[in-house]
Amino acid sequence: MEYSLNVCHLYGDLMNTYGDLGNILVLKYLAKQMGVKLTSEVVSLNQPFDKDKFDIVVFGGGQDFEQSIISKDIQEKKQALTDFIEDNGSVVAICGGYQLLGHYYVDANGDKLPGIGALDHYTNKQKDHRFIGNVIIENEETGEKYHGFENHQGITFLGKGERPLGKVLEGHGNNGQDQTEGAIYKNVYCTYFHGPILARNNQIAKHVLINALKRKYPEGNLSKEEALAVGPTF
Repeated sequence: MEYSLNVCHLYGDLMNTYGDLGNILVLKYLAKQMGVKLTSEVVSLNQPFDKDKFDIVVFGGGQDFEQSIISKDIQEKKQALTDFIEDNGSVVAICGGYQLLGHYYVDANGDKLPGIGALDHYTNKQKDHRFIGNVIIENEETGEKYHGFENHQGITFLGKGERPLGKVLEGHGNNGQDQTEGAIYKNVYCTYFHGPILARNNQIAKHVLINALKRKYPEGNLSKEEALAVGPTF
């Protein structure tokens, strides 16, 4: 059987401030090692999101100006994205993308930008302060440790059905208060890690690929153990 996956780089022309295109490149590299053909395309302003066309969504980070524009446009994609997530579609959402999947984000000017509420978190702002620096977290379900770099003024609080991507061992994480970093909901992985995250933590990339393959090819014979063993650790 030939396997293929199609990736939507959501607002990839606007939300790529921190090199989030690198996450697409990592997915392509690891997919190739698995014998999976992976293609990607940008879906941006005034373009519909076709939930039946894509297997993975990558939603990167950006500045407040870009987020203010996207927070309006993404409302037109709200239902399709929510349906995709509820149907176990795979998503990687970083910083601004993470924030906009939640209920709202309060920007540096105090403006409350609506998200799509596909996930039950919300994001307030710190006053004259940012979380900047290296982060180490541990996923308490798998025991995997992830390394990254954070740079955000927003403080995010998780809601119903969400569990953290990991427990903070070093750094600040979602809000600097509850030792959580990122969020997992169904097959959605959210984080404040820049850099991009998948280049330093290809275990997450493999989980994303496996989840997408299982959803698209439920009768496939690629085991989780085989897929996790593919490719080097960067």
